[in-house]
Amino acid sequence: MNLVTRSGQSKRALRFLEDRGRAPLLALASGTLLALAFPRWDGFPLAWIALVPLLFALDGQPARRRFILGWLCGMVYFAGTLWWVTISMSHYGGLHEAVSGLLMLLLAAYLSIYVGLWGWLCGAALRQDPLHSIWARRLFPPALWTALEYARAHLLTGFPWSSLGYSQHGFLPAIQVADFGSVYGVGFILVFFNAALFRCVVAWSVSRAAAWREAALAACALVLTLGYGAFRLGQPMQGASAISVAVIQGNIAQDQKWGETMQAETLEIYQRLSRASLPQKPALVIWPESSTPVFFQTDRTYQDAALRLVQEGGFDLLLGTPAFDPAQPGVLYNRAYLLSGSRGPIQHYDKMHLVPFGEYVPLARLLFFVEKMAEGIGNFSAGQEATVLRAAGTQIGTVICFEAIFPGGVRMFVDRGARIMTTITNDAWFGDSAAADQHFSMVVFRAIENRVPFARAANTGISGFIDAHGRVLARSDLFVEAEQTQRLYPGIRRTFYTTYGDVFPAACILFCLAVFWKQRRR
Repeated sequence: MNLVTRSGQSKRALRFLEDRGRAPLLALASGTLLALAFPRWDGFPLAWIALVPLLFALDGQPARRRFILGWLCGMVYFAGTLWWVTISMSHYGGLHEAVSGLLMLLLAAYLSIYVGLWGWLCGAALRQDPLHSIWARRLFPPALWTALEYARAHLLTGFPWSSLGYSQHGFLPAIQVADFGSVYGVGFILVFFNAALFRCVVAWSVSRAAAWREAALAACALVLTLGYGAFRLGQPMQGASAISVAVIQGNIAQDQKWGETMQAETLEIYQRLSRASLPQKPALVIWPESSTPVFFQTDRTYQDAALRLVQEGGFDLLLGTPAFDPAQPGVLYNRAYLLSGSRGPIQHYDKMHLVPFGEYVPLARLLFFVEKMAEGIGNFSAGQEATVLRAAGTQIGTVICFEAIFPGGVRMFVDRGARIMTTITNDAWFGDSAAADQHFSMVVFRAIENRVPFARAANTGISGFIDAHGRVLARSDLFVEAEQTQRLYPGIRRTFYTTYGDVFPAACILFCLAVFWKQRRR
């Protein structure tokens, strides 16, 4: 095949991709590829090419149409990764399946606005050069994506689920950069790579030299990322002596755990599984969120049984329980208690970042008609301090369920001295769906961002351990009783992210504002 024939075929393929009538299909294709990159599909390589069809769809379109195409891509993306929210609303919230499906679509529609804004605002940077600088044109799409993801993680209480970087949770060499830029840095690299591929394809039929330059740029970004990852993975993370930690998964059915008849049985299950860990001599045993279906602070049966267990095993015990403030009637907390084998003072941490419509109703006075989507004891109040606990001779931090998806929340504990992180959760709300896998995968990033190991105890999975490199050391299945014990090495390296926080997404926001200001002046 000669060069003329190849060039003609390239132009025909390019015209096919640039056909405006096919733009919605290209946007849908990108949304589908993005959804397939996440658990449980785990097609993580797809994220490296997923945005290319959308970029072709956006190219040359007017601003309003670019927003619609981006929003359409986002609808498939988020509906495909968040469909499981219907399980908690219909099975446990009592809503009709049609209503829960509609509410899920409304959530996806809101999240898709951010992808729509990306499509609208970055469209000018595809081939034209209103940004004047070629490097500004190259950096603007990934910087804008990062800025919008950061906004989504904070606006309206924040919901960073399905951030693009999470798709790479199993590709360890590519995500070690999270110790610098958090999950947002990984997303930046993915979008940069996608945009470079798009420019390479566009340039191929016009200038092979330009196409090869764009391909080399994409390859360079990938090589640098993987090279940094290989360097970090090769560094030792074993300083202080390892601590033996056990996580207990009771597998208590969500629709039964609050019944009075289950209280004694629940206690027996956790005692039995905890004793099963004794041959491995754990220094810390962790029960999951709300593992006591009573107010532990006043229930003498649970208190006495837990203290006897602690004395018998010679370990510290971290457990989740609802709690109340005796001085303020009606004020409830989602709390983690730490009981010491040395009978020292009982320590506790109160969950700070609550689940909207699950643990509290945001704007309750305005939304007085809204029922909480979850069974619960009451309307919870947020804790006020990231309390670092002393357990097994070291400082530990504890985040409860939803809090583990927020990079800044975990960072606070490590910045205050935590050298091992724990998370207690209850993913039974979401049944046998991708939610548990997605939730667990986010903890991989929290470990890498701060270079600390994680122990995770869930009511019904996924429980397990992650080291400071993001390696999954052990994990349980869903809907089974489980006891797992692992030796964890406390973190010994203070990362850029732990020290400076979200400097990288802040820089992306400032860069985008500078571009907008420059365009306005021109």
